[in-house]
Amino acid sequence: MELIPEITLTTDQVHLLGKEQAWHYRILPKEKSDDLFQLYYDSELDPGELQDELEILTGLKVQLHPLPPAHIARLLSTYYLRAQTDLTITRVKGESDAINYLQMLIVEARNLNSSDIHIESYESKCRVRFRIDGMMIERYLLKQEDYPEFINIIKIQANLDIAEKRLPQDGRITFEHDEHQFDIRVSVLPTLFGEKAVLRLLNNDATDIDLNALGFSKFDLDNYIQGVKRPNGILLISGPTGSGKTTTLYATLKELNKNIRNILTIEDPVEYTLEGINQVQLKESIGLGFASALRTFLRQDPDVIMVGEIRDPETANMAIRAALTGHLVLSTIHTNSAWGTVSRLIDMGIPSFLVANTLNTTVAQRLLRLLCPHCKKAEEFDKSQYPKHFKPYEEVNRQYVAKGCEACYYTGYKGRKAVYEVIPIDHELGIEIKQGNTYIQNLLGERGIKTLAENAFNLFRDGMTTLDEIYPLLFNY
Repeated sequence: MELIPEITLTTDQVHLLGKEQAWHYRILPKEKSDDLFQLYYDSELDPGELQDELEILTGLKVQLHPLPPAHIARLLSTYYLRAQTDLTITRVKGESDAINYLQMLIVEARNLNSSDIHIESYESKCRVRFRIDGMMIERYLLKQEDYPEFINIIKIQANLDIAEKRLPQDGRITFEHDEHQFDIRVSVLPTLFGEKAVLRLLNNDATDIDLNALGFSKFDLDNYIQGVKRPNGILLISGPTGSGKTTTLYATLKELNKNIRNILTIEDPVEYTLEGINQVQLKESIGLGFASALRTFLRQDPDVIMVGEIRDPETANMAIRAALTGHLVLSTIHTNSAWGTVSRLIDMGIPSFLVANTLNTTVAQRLLRLLCPHCKKAEEFDKSQYPKHFKPYEEVNRQYVAKGCEACYYTGYKGRKAVYEVIPIDHELGIEIKQGNTYIQNLLGERGIKTLAENAFNLFRDGMTTLDEIYPLLFNY
């Protein structure tokens, strides 16, 4: 999928027009001299009528340069951002316009660090939303009569069947931008008012992933690195979908990626490519699952094995076997806390003595949205706002709340930060696992290990996030 030429406006150019003028006339500044104002305009508009009106408004001779409607809409949203309530309906007419619009959506999503693009149809409107910092942001509205053809273009680009409108379909687009290539996972789902498409942007470049920049406190990072340096055992990272577990695993693999090690991974999907690591894409349709890959891995003389997720007893048993035979196994699992990993493995049928002997380090993590520094506002804080039964770790008299502005797409939040809970499994904790003890907070406290709730509370105390954002973590503790 090739990229259309991109128009970039400088700050000086943007300042040549007011926001209301740009949106009202659907124009963008190109160049301005003493007596001539060159502008881009929506090619659907009447250029003669528009030119007359703009010359009266500006007092200058106006020269107009046409751009497709979708291109104008995307550039207006980029350079003259407005609140979601001000969104106008975008026309996407014809195959070429639809292809251009899709390309521009992908580029914009990439530039905004969006993880997903949602394109969906309802009874009264069709819309495009981006997931930015974990939150859905409505960016565009589409004409309903243009929607089916736009979905077909997405299907064609993802090598899907445009005639099949009754069943879900999954595909992939390879996209090039700024001399970088990345993959887009496409899912199409039939709904009541048309097909919904979700485009997941996969960042293949792991160059910038660094353990030191993920959000670990120094104490937690030291404990985590000690677990990574151990020659065998299982290191498990827990958390819900979208909590950053995979990013932490890749950062760990980067630390381990030395010429002296043979590293194998089985993933679904392969989100980043790492030179020097043997990465395998899971394909359950032909029998290549996590457990079957692990069996083969053990014949490949590995030092480190990474399994995308332990989600069934067979995979758990194979991971235990790999750890018992002297390998370091990295994986993820779905639990609410770091210690909850223990009971999850036992629920999968792993005997407690094997869990105690193989579990190396267990980690829980969450991604918390950070307040937008441009619009956050300080207010007095009343401790009655805490969840019932929660005992604050220290007194807080002032809080910052989310307000919303153009810089944060009117959400009040900008960027995210990971919080962690890291528990190294030592001999004493191994005994607790064998005995089936679930309450170990006193032992963790003696070791100085902070819970997810404590680390999240510290962000709230320091004015970096809101009580609403950390509330679920406080409620669970």
